[in-house]
Amino acid sequence: MAVKPGYKQTEVGVIPEDWGVISLSDGFTIYAGGDVSKDSFSQDQSDAFPHPIFANAVQKNGLYGYTNEARSKADSLTITARGYLGHSEYRDQPFFPAVRLLVLEPKGKLDTRFTTYFVNDRIDFVSESTGVPQLTAPQVAKYAVAAPTSLVEQRAIATVLSDMDALLDGLDRLIAKKRAIKQATMQQLLTGQTRLPGFSGEWEVKRLGDVVNIDPENLGGDTPKNFRFNYISLEDVEEGVLRNYSEQIFSTSPSRARRKICKYDVLVSTVRPNLKSHLIFSENFGEWVCSTGFCILRCPEGRIHPGYVFFHFFAGHVNRQINTLLTGSNYPAINSSDVRALEIPFPEYVEQAAIATILSDMDTEITALETRRTKTRALKQAMMQELLTGRTRLI
Repeated sequence: MAVKPGYKQTEVGVIPEDWGVISLSDGFTIYAGGDVSKDSFSQDQSDAFPHPIFANAVQKNGLYGYTNEARSKADSLTITARGYLGHSEYRDQPFFPAVRLLVLEPKGKLDTRFTTYFVNDRIDFVSESTGVPQLTAPQVAKYAVAAPTSLVEQRAIATVLSDMDALLDGLDRLIAKKRAIKQATMQQLLTGQTRLPGFSGEWEVKRLGDVVNIDPENLGGDTPKNFRFNYISLEDVEEGVLRNYSEQIFSTSPSRARRKICKYDVLVSTVRPNLKSHLIFSENFGEWVCSTGFCILRCPEGRIHPGYVFFHFFAGHVNRQINTLLTGSNYPAINSSDVRALEIPFPEYVEQAAIATILSDMDTEITALETRRTKTRALKQAMMQELLTGRTRLI
């Protein structure tokens, strides 16, 4: 394939003519992490133990603890040598690298943040170990980075991508905050600890089986073999969201595809209920059937609000009852009889509806933020494809 003018073919792909290919050994001093002595370790940061210890875990950027010894310099990057193989993190402060981390300290030819992005997006490390997959400093040293010869341009690229990361981090924090607020709101509203303006009167604790229809419709043996329906399995639902479904014909459908569902039915996952794969069904087209791994709650219109019942399955009161049922069980599951016996406090219908509306609005806001986060991640990925290959230039 011909290379367009202004670009050249290299060992790492097509790059601009004024870019270079620099080996990691030329750009960095590379060495492995070590062990932290017990006397030098603390779980908490303090004046006595100010420096972070990073390990090969991905959570919290691999933060393991704190020490009084900073073995590595700020403006370095680390690469995981075991586990999440080859993942790179930029380190902006002096730190101690634990074993199974490789440290790259810059020599001046490559910007560290730029290289961190390049490693994560453009380099696929291959372990040369015959046993457990791992990387060594000599192995990593062989790989190369394509980069602008100007450190100014490298830093400009890194700054743009870092700004995108900051935006994503901000969205993550905001989503976490909104979820925490919703959880606290559920605790207050679903128990009557806080009443909405204009409502009063006593609440009454009732068994679900006494107020809703449980598993009201099931496909029987007389179902026509050519009956077509949309099928929801346990795997298709994730914490109140319908992620997928499949089209089925009864004669070839899964044996668990038996529970008929209608709009506003509440699907309660009875298999591993701690995962909270529950759903309030909102589709209004076609025939729908779900797995017998769900218990179906059909609420009488005008008396029991389905949204009010649904949100209880994400709140503490109901989940404590479910956890009691699971205690001592070898298999984490409940059944429809267990669901019938669950107790929920009920106000009048109008108050049920008002509570459900508030919580639903909070869900809508969280979903919108999650959608924005997904789009931002996709935009960042597209920007990396452009900026780290030189297709789009900032300078």
